[in-house]
Amino acid sequence: MAERPMWEQVGTSFVHLYYQHFDSSRVELSALYTDASCLSWEGQQFQGKTAIMEKLMSLPFQKIQHSITSQDHQPAPDNCILSMVVGQLKVDNDPVMGFHQLFVLKNISDNWVCTNDIFRLALYNFA
Repeated sequence: MAERPMWEQVGTSFVHLYYQHFDSSRVELSALYTDASCLSWEGQQFQGKTAIMEKLMSLPFQKIQHSITSQDHQPAPDNCILSMVVGQLKVDNDPVMGFHQLFVLKNISDNWVCTNDIFRLALYNFA
């Protein structure tokens, strides 16, 4: 079997690490962002590691568990990697919800960091 392309290896490893940190110790996510990183969380915009971490640490739940359904990774311009994640999450005692998250990853000083992050719950209005 052929070895997976580098962007798939990096993207898969990043996604695993990101959700491991998110589910167990959100404060550790700080190492995955830079002062120039951008986050869109349910339409709200945050720029810079400090603002992103303030948002992530202020999320109103005690316990969260992500389950990844699928992930896709592509090489992108400027030696970046585009990673799309689809999955489900369970927060405290709430029902399971679907989510989509998109990351742009860039290698800075031999570390892969998230320069752009877009998160949306997969909520549908069938009314």
